[in-house]
Amino acid sequence: MLKRNIVALVLTIISLAILYPGLTFPILQITVSADLPILGKTTFYEQTQSILQTVETLYKTNNKFVASLIFLFSVVVPATKGVIVLSVLLIKDFKLKYKLYKFVHSIGKWSMADVFAVAVFMAFLSAQSNSSVEAVLHQGFFYFASYCLISLLGLQFIKIAEPA
Repeated sequence: MLKRNIVALVLTIISLAILYPGLTFPILQITVSADLPILGKTTFYEQTQSILQTVETLYKTNNKFVASLIFLFSVVVPATKGVIVLSVLLIKDFKLKYKLYKFVHSIGKWSMADVFAVAVFMAFLSAQSNSSVEAVLHQGFFYFASYCLISLLGLQFIKIAEPA
């Protein structure tokens, strides 16, 4: 195996390992409060959820389409992509390896995980512009953003060479 493919393999394994905490650890906490006369600071709403909890909440509140999209692009596509990349790196048959590699690149366009991470960060920044709304990023966001970056980096190292 080429050295660059070994690097790709290690990065892919790391990215899959940090995908799980990225999906299950809290990602963002939103708090809505106001300073009221006599009562002082009063919290009206506070919620902290992971990506998977968000999918579950959306599903239960009859936002099934949005829940399905987030689940598809944040769970199914990244996990599928990771397994296929591992296959590309470990399979010996060049034709199958090449087909899988092309498939990974085609679904890479639909991997919205990185877009989702940016969207969460943008929501965080926009919430910070309002004094009655406070947003705090939690460790799930950083795991998920790290997954996005490491998995993209791993793909850059893959080299498919036809056998001599």
